[in-house]
Amino acid sequence: MSKEPSNKKNLGVILLTLFLDLVGFSIIFPLFPGMLDYYFTASGQSGILGWAIPILDGLTGGGHYTAVLFGGILGSLYSLMQFAFSPIWGRQSDRMGRKAILKITILGTALSYMVWALSGSFELLVLGRILAGIMAGNISVATAAVADMTSKKDRGKGMALVGVAFGLGFILGPALGALLSLVNPLDFVPELESIGLNPFSVPALVALILTLLNYVWVRTRFNESLNPENRDLSSSPSSLTSVTKLLSAEHSGIRQVNWVYLIFLAAFSGMEFTLTFFAVERFSYTPAQNGYIFIYVGFILIIVQGGIVRQLTPKVGEKRMAILGLLCGVLAFLLLSNSNTQLLFYGSLTLLAFAGGLVNPSLTSLVSLYSDDERQGYHLGLFRSAGSLARAIGPLIAAGIYWYFGSNTAYLFAGFVILIPLFRSLMLPIPNKEDEIPI
Repeated sequence: MSKEPSNKKNLGVILLTLFLDLVGFSIIFPLFPGMLDYYFTASGQSGILGWAIPILDGLTGGGHYTAVLFGGILGSLYSLMQFAFSPIWGRQSDRMGRKAILKITILGTALSYMVWALSGSFELLVLGRILAGIMAGNISVATAAVADMTSKKDRGKGMALVGVAFGLGFILGPALGALLSLVNPLDFVPELESIGLNPFSVPALVALILTLLNYVWVRTRFNESLNPENRDLSSSPSSLTSVTKLLSAEHSGIRQVNWVYLIFLAAFSGMEFTLTFFAVERFSYTPAQNGYIFIYVGFILIIVQGGIVRQLTPKVGEKRMAILGLLCGVLAFLLLSNSNTQLLFYGSLTLLAFAGGLVNPSLTSLVSLYSDDERQGYHLGLFRSAGSLARAIGPLIAAGIYWYFGSNTAYLFAGFVILIPLFRSLMLPIPNKEDEIPI
């Protein structure tokens, strides 16, 4: 699959890097409700949180909905930072090489976890999430490194492996976060609160350790994947991403893929955000049962990306795989809106996992194939920015529709929304895997 035999080892280093990065990133997911209670109590209803909670209570009716919306807002803040900065890191990696930028962003991510670990106040927690979002460009840089190390013919296989690393990280991260949240350092040494340690410092410290290990791993084991002759030394450093820049890439194929990905992922991430509400509403699921949902979807994603996508993409092509995934998404949402039995519910979850597992690596591969070697980092950064923007706005829109119109309408609406990227994907050009395609 690699351009050179030595790249196989280098590819393994990058995949482990992505896995460790995603574990550290997702370790915070199950902690949001408990973090809200802690910081709201600790702040004495003052500061940013004391001002925001009454407003959120008014919007949601209070209780569990406020806690989840709180998590969604923090997640959106992270995604907005990622949206703005991913192309900057990507373009810098096109100029300086992947390894240098990976080391900078991984160390920056480690710093964000240190801030989280010592965040005795909500304001410090927000600062840590902002810093983490700024440094999240390491994902697009690592993806560009995978593109460097795979031939055009096998690009889809390489991106499928990226998806497997993501899936494994998203399974282990939340599970690890839930387990580590049971250990409160203040129960053992209450005086540690004076330096900012809090009940959620242990997950933060574990994420910090994983990230530092990731840095050492990249520094010592990763060999630069971008040859000097393929570096884009002529371009100037990129400014912050705007929606106009995101959707006006010079390659028509990249512009179309960014549109497809933005709309699809906005609907898909909105589903992720409201799915626990749906399970409680329809089936009275407990938090543990909701956890099983994501574990199930994660395993299906790994099977789809690690098996089906890797085997079929060279035969079928990235465009057809993406179209198939989008069709699965439409059917999944239509089925989900009418899921009154757990059999139908898990059937729709299976289709949703197939949608994510087919669409994400296929579109990533298409962007890489449409791009020339000198601008892989920048174009993949723009692509990741489209996903970040989708994850910033999708959950907020989905939550509003769900609360005001109900679950049936919310998922029917999502199904019809995905028809838009489905039809747009039919117009995507077929990439030439031998030569660079024309702009």
